[in-house]
This record gives sequence, structure tokens and C-alpha cells, in this order.
Amino acid sequence: MSTVLMNGEFIPREEAKVDIEDRGYQFGDGIYEVIRVYNGKMFMAKEHLERLSASSEKIGIAISYSISELTSLLEELIAKNSLSTGILYMQFTRGISPRNHGFPKEDVTPTFVAYTKIMQRPTDNLENGVSVITVEDIRWSRCDIKSLNLLGNVMAKQKAAEAGCYESIQYRELSVTEGSSSNIWIVNGEKIQTHEANQFILNGITRQKIIQLCKENGIEVEEKEFSIEDLIDADEVFLSSTTSEVTPITSVNNVPVKEGKVGEVTKKLQGMFVDAIIDECGQITN
Repeated sequence: MSTVLMNGEFIPREEAKVDIEDRGYQFGDGIYEVIRVYNGKMFMAKEHLERLSASSEKIGIAISYSISELTSLLEELIAKNSLSTGILYMQFTRGISPRNHGFPKEDVTPTFVAYTKIMQRPTDNLENGVSVITVEDIRWSRCDIKSLNLLGNVMAKQKAAEAGCYESIQYRELSVTEGSSSNIWIVNGEKIQTHEANQFILNGITRQKIIQLCKENGIEVEEKEFSIEDLIDADEVFLSSTTSEVTPITSVNNVPVKEGKVGEVTKKLQGMFVDAIIDECGQITN
């Protein structure tokens, strides 16, 4: 029986219930984070929780826990579930209030839920790469907020699944934004490029780590928009996310990226990223 953290209390999964008038359930009025766990330790927890705090401020949800308090609770949750390799999911909604589109006028306590899930590293994808398709980005204009409103992302991911692909790369007016649940990168020569961190993309934690590693290792990286044509013509393409790490893209819309092989720059970044995981969480076995 797994343990869930709900409103500061550890309870059995079977007892975790959400009220039908919780605003997260009725409006998607809330925020979330997914943190990778290696060897029972959270990877980049501070960065994830700082982004959670930033998202809460952007939509006006008052989180009563400090980052250190949340960290302690989440560490205890991992221990209670004996999680070694996997993810930790957490979300805050605005809370329970009679249905009304406007924010509640009365004081409402946010609903806080967190749970763990076993999830191995995607070693086959990391080694061999994945295929993707491109789809129009139909989402709203505040993708910088890690909101529960994910219908646009879900629809894009489903299109990828129907095409037998791993991911959909989204675009606005032929300018690539991001994947349905990832950031997108292109490589030309030794230069790496990804969309700037503005309101049209989520500034991924893995994205931030890659940029940091590039700067520390003398790899040129530019945060700038690029087109679908740039994507197709790139020497290498890869995606990044908490669960996918640094995953090579070997085919876009059934067209191979170069020879359809994993590029050397991508491999180098993968090695640097694994080293960063080991530095924080210890040696990984898969």
C-alpha cells in the first residue's frame, strides 16, 4: 500500500480523496511539479520548488510551506514509499470553494497533494533516439506557468501517439516553441540553440541544467527562436525534460535527422548530464 502526502499528512493512497468542488478538479486552477528521484534522492529539488513558488505567485495561490519544509516532507514521502528510481509528483490547487469562475472571496486553503511513482530511466530512448512529429501550438500564452491546464499538451501528445511517435514538437506561425512535455533543441556544428525562456515555453529544470553545463564546459548555446525549416535542416535535434533527460531525436515527420543517428554533441551532453546526476544523487545503475 503506497503512502500519499495530502495537506501535510501522510495517508494511505486509498484514503486520498478530492472534493468535487476543488478548483483544481473543476477549473484546473492550480500548479504542479514533477521531480526525478535517483537512488532515493531528489534531483534538483531546490530548482523545482523555486519554480513551483514562482508559478504560485503568478496565479495568486499562497503556499504556506517554505522550500525547506516542502523538501523535508517530500524526502519523508520518498522514504515511506521506499522509492529508489522514479518520480515525485506534487500539486497545489486553489482549494475547495462553491463553483464560480472568479477567485473565491473568502479565505480558502489550497489543496496540497504529493505522491511517488516508480519510473526507470528511458535507457533505450537515450541510446537510440526517438521519432517526433510537428503540430500547431494551440495553447494559451502563459506557458511559463506550470499550470494544471494541460489539455493542449495532452492533445499534442495524443497526436504523437497516433502517429507512432514519442513526442510532438509544437510551433506558432512556423516558429518552434517546445514539445508537449519537453523542451526542444537543435545543434549545428558545435552550436546549440533552444527557444528563449519567455511566456511561450516552460523554462524546464533540465533545460536550465543543460545551459549551465554548456557554459561551464565551453559549449556555445543560444536562447533564440528557430523555425521548422531550421529544425529539419539541423545537424542534430534533441529534447529534454525531467523524465526524458537528454533524449536524441532521430526523425521529424518521418524524415531522418541527418543519417538518423544520435549526434556526437548530443552524446556529449548526455554524459555531462549523467555526471551532474551522479554528483547530486550518487552512482546510477541503469
